Amino acid sequence: MWKIPVASADVTGKEEEYVVEAIRSSWISSSGAFVDRFEKEFSELCDTKHALSCANGTVALHLAILGLGLRPGDEVIVPSMTYIATANAVRYCGAEPVFIDIDPNTWCMDPTQIEEAITPRTRGIIAVHLLGHPADMDAINEIASIHGLWVVEDAAEAHFALYKGKPVGSLGSAATFSFFGNKLFTCGEGGAVTVNSDQLSLRLKTLRGQGMDPRKRYYFPVIGYNYRLTNVACAMLCAQLERRSEIMSRRIEIFQRYNEGLAQIPGVRLQPIASWATHSPWMHAVLIDSTEYGRTRDEVISGLAAKGIDSRPFFVPIHTLPPYQNSPVVRDLLPHTDFLGSSGLMLPTYNALTNEDIDTVVHIISELSTARLRRAA
Repeated sequence: MWKIPVASADVTGKEEEYVVEAIRSSWISSSGAFVDRFEKEFSELCDTKHALSCANGTVALHLAILGLGLRPGDEVIVPSMTYIATANAVRYCGAEPVFIDIDPNTWCMDPTQIEEAITPRTRGIIAVHLLGHPADMDAINEIASIHGLWVVEDAAEAHFALYKGKPVGSLGSAATFSFFGNKLFTCGEGGAVTVNSDQLSLRLKTLRGQGMDPRKRYYFPVIGYNYRLTNVACAMLCAQLERRSEIMSRRIEIFQRYNEGLAQIPGVRLQPIASWATHSPWMHAVLIDSTEYGRTRDEVISGLAAKGIDSRPFFVPIHTLPPYQNSPVVRDLLPHTDFLGSSGLMLPTYNALTNEDIDTVVHIISELSTARLRRAA
C-alpha cells in the first residue's frame, strides 16, 4: 500500500446520493435523467451543441473517427507522444496512424510537421491535448482546411482547458474525453464526444446504440456498437460537474505548490505553458534532465517508491511499440518525443493530497539529486 498514491478520485460531493437516486429509479442502464442532464451540461461547458456520453475515452475516439468516415487503408496524423488509445482507435477502423514529433514548447503535436506527413490517403488529424495543455489548434485547423481534412481533439486529459479563451472540445470537427478513475473528473470508466454538427451527432448516436435509428425504435440502418454509458455513471458525473470549480481550484493550488518547490532543483524541468493556453491541472508532470540532475528518471521513480510514494513515467512513444514499429513515421527520428518518453515523470496529483505530502515529494526529489551533493561538496 502506497503512503502517497499517484492518483485518487475526489468523490466527496453528491456522487453517492445521485447514484442511489439512479438505482432507486430503476434506470440503471443507458437511459435516464442523469444521462440527459450530463450530456446537456457537458455540451454547454464545452460550448458545443451536442455531447454524447460513451463507455470510455477509447470508444469515444473510435466512435468519433468512425462517424467522420475513416475507412480501411486511410491514414490519420497523430503525435507519437500520447496514450496508445489514440493510435489503437485508428487501427480499429483498419486505418494507419502516421506519427509526428511534438513541439517542446507545448509537448503537443508540432504543426510544422503536419504537411510533410500528408499523403493522398490522409483523411484527418488527431490533435492530442497532452497532460492538460491544448494543442495549437489554429495552426492545425488551418492546415486541415487547406487539405480538406477533419480534426479530432483528443481531450482525454484536458477537461475545461482553454485555447485562446475557447474551451477544448469546441475547436475541431469533434472532440473526445475520458472520465477514467485517475482523471480530473471521473465516474470510474466513461467518456464523451462533443460536436457542433447536427448531422454528425445523429450519426454518432446511431453508431453508439448498436446502429439503431434514434428516431425509429428497433430499426437498424447500419451496423453499430454498444458504446453507451449508464445512467448510474452519469449520476456520478453530474455530481462531479457540480463541484468543478472546487475540484479545479484545489488542483491548481497543488500545481502551484509543486512548481514553487521543484523549480529550485537543478535538472528538474517544469511543464511549459504557452501564453495562449489555460492549462487543465490533471497530473503534475516534469522532465528529469539526467545530465544536470545526476540521476535518470527511472532512478527517481525507484527512489520515490522506496519511500512509499507512487509515480509514473511518461507514455512510451507509440512508434517504438511492437504493434506500430512498421507504421509511417515522419522523419527518421522524433527527438523531442523520445526525450519526453525517456525523461518525463508524473507525480502524485489528487485533491486529497496535502501540502505536507507535496513538500515530502519535493524534498525526496531534491535529496535524490546528485547535483545537490556536488554543490554541497
